[in-house]
Amino acid sequence: MAARGDPPEGTPEGTPGGGDDEYRSVVFDESFVRAARLQEFSAKERMGDHSHAVRRRDPAEKPGAGSLTPRRGSLQVLLLVLVIAVAFGTAVYVGVRPPYRPAVTRSAEPLRMTVIPLAPAGAVPGDDPERLLRQSPAAKFPTGASGIPLPLARRTPHFTENEVMTALTTAKDYLVASSVDPDVLTGAERRSVRTLLDPEQRAQFDASFADPADDGRHAPAGWLVRFDPAKVALADSAVHVQGTLRFAESTPGTIDVMSDHTFVYALRPAGQSAGETAKQGASLFTVRRTLHFRFDRDDLPGHRAELLTSQVQAGPQACSREASSTLTPLLAGARAKPAGPAGTDPYATGPPTAGLCGVLDSRAQPGG
Repeated sequence: MAARGDPPEGTPEGTPGGGDDEYRSVVFDESFVRAARLQEFSAKERMGDHSHAVRRRDPAEKPGAGSLTPRRGSLQVLLLVLVIAVAFGTAVYVGVRPPYRPAVTRSAEPLRMTVIPLAPAGAVPGDDPERLLRQSPAAKFPTGASGIPLPLARRTPHFTENEVMTALTTAKDYLVASSVDPDVLTGAERRSVRTLLDPEQRAQFDASFADPADDGRHAPAGWLVRFDPAKVALADSAVHVQGTLRFAESTPGTIDVMSDHTFVYALRPAGQSAGETAKQGASLFTVRRTLHFRFDRDDLPGHRAELLTSQVQAGPQACSREASSTLTPLLAGARAKPAGPAGTDPYATGPPTAGLCGVLDSRAQPGG
């Protein structure tokens, strides 16, 4: 009787060791079948119009499948994840940035300024700088940049918190450079102030020093605090300051910063020795500056400002009818000469001029 798997007639004669011995090393396991590139058509398929008995299989085709079935599930999942990530990132970006940031192209306006000298009613008090300060309203004023604190920056409808902080910082830098820097105060340089201005205002700035005029446009005191080094020296390098900074969005493309500060300087005559200063005494000079800055989106990254208005009250100094490139303080013991209001000719042509002068309140003086 033939064993299971043998031909019904038994093993063919003449085959040593059985018919399978010759192919015993070849094993057609499942992996071998799946890797085959050729597949025989089924009986039903062979009944069709085929010129070949086999077809070429695609490696991605499942065994026993009659048609190609690409595995697209993983690709679809990946695309879905990417779509969700892009949608989430867009939502976060739109939520963080201001919804509308208009590009505003505008020209800087010329600075409008008012400079009012304050004449003392009597002789200017003179004494040791520290003693003068203790007796004055500036006794508790901070010194230098510490007297110009920045307010809390908050975002506005069209400006981020960082942009508001940039505007405030630039305004403070301008105030420090133009009112506290000793080199600027003594006339050694003014470039540090000029570079903080909008480029379209720099020509007006230069003209104010080249040809000063009391026309509301070209008074150097409207831009910065400056003394004539041939006449005045600093008796104390510390400048006492107190004031405030405020900000507001004026238009969707601009933000305004308003400053109001009082600066107090201890002065002495230029070239005076320490002994002479101790004998005659130093004097205090007070300057109140009210400035209106405006920043657009071109100014902020350039760390520069457009100065719209500048209002200055400074004393004690004489009421002069002549425009000067520097302030002209009255020092210890000096008195202002009586001067009536400057005459104005309504028939004159050219830029209008009008001399302004105020009286320094005695309470603003040391011991007042």
